Amino acid sequence: MPHISEINSHELMERIADDLADGYDEELELEIEDRAFDEHGLQAPVDRLARQQYFRELFRLQGELVKLQDWVQHSRQKVVVIFEGRDAAGKGGVIKRITQRLNPRVVRVAALPAPNDRERTQWYFQRYVAHLPAAGEVVLFDRSWYNRAGVEKVMGFCTEEEYEEFFRSVPEFEKMLVRSSIRLIKYWFSISDEEQHLRFLGRIHDPLKQWKLSPMDLESRVRWEEYTKAKEAMLERTHIPEAPWWVVQAVDKKKARLNCIAHLLEQLPYADVPHTEVVLPDRVRHPDYLRQPTPGSMLVPERY
Repeated sequence: MPHISEINSHELMERIADDLADGYDEELELEIEDRAFDEHGLQAPVDRLARQQYFRELFRLQGELVKLQDWVQHSRQKVVVIFEGRDAAGKGGVIKRITQRLNPRVVRVAALPAPNDRERTQWYFQRYVAHLPAAGEVVLFDRSWYNRAGVEKVMGFCTEEEYEEFFRSVPEFEKMLVRSSIRLIKYWFSISDEEQHLRFLGRIHDPLKQWKLSPMDLESRVRWEEYTKAKEAMLERTHIPEAPWWVVQAVDKKKARLNCIAHLLEQLPYADVPHTEVVLPDRVRHPDYLRQPTPGSMLVPERY
């Protein structure tokens, strides 16, 4: 694949347009509930087969995730899944597909903002501990305590002493979680320099995604190599038998979602949970009940 700097402006804009189209496909994907495609197709005919194959496999995997959810509830498991990676690596996309058809009371996302003044004075892991699962729950961390090994290190938000203390503490902290019957799974989403560049350009040109670009994201482009060194140190120093790292190749976003979900399912010994047959009861009707009409002033205008 040619470097971004070697691509002419017309070809670059075509690639950005393709990436934007894929982004809109993602939003369409989240709305599709009937598992069917329009006769005219949602995309160009050349992409139809690949798209159908992708959806077919995604729906199959999401069906397995429902079984996993039932098993977690039934067997009162405690599961933590960590998603880390560079900005625009696709972590949010896979988290959306995992949670799309699941019960948010069972499978929830923890995406913590920057610590406030009080939290900065706490034990570093304290605010993350508050989000750990109880029995019968799964928590997906959209970034986690590994912020210290990445953005905080690169941007100078922690001291060298705090950084080294993190590496001394985190293996013991994670071993303690595992000993307390928490199943801990850690993913790093890996993309190339060129792919991140392209995705950032796509966000700049997409008014629906410009909010995703923060000053920190832009700074990460300047400090690409520093982030790479920090990532390499993090993986080397925190890849422990009790909680190993798993690297997801994420240049192709759709393949990354399928690969990650399939791998996640393989990490947990879930099984079908027997369910009693659901029978919808008859509605009880009372002859003296009369439904009152809704005042017109309360109705939302039907513009569509």
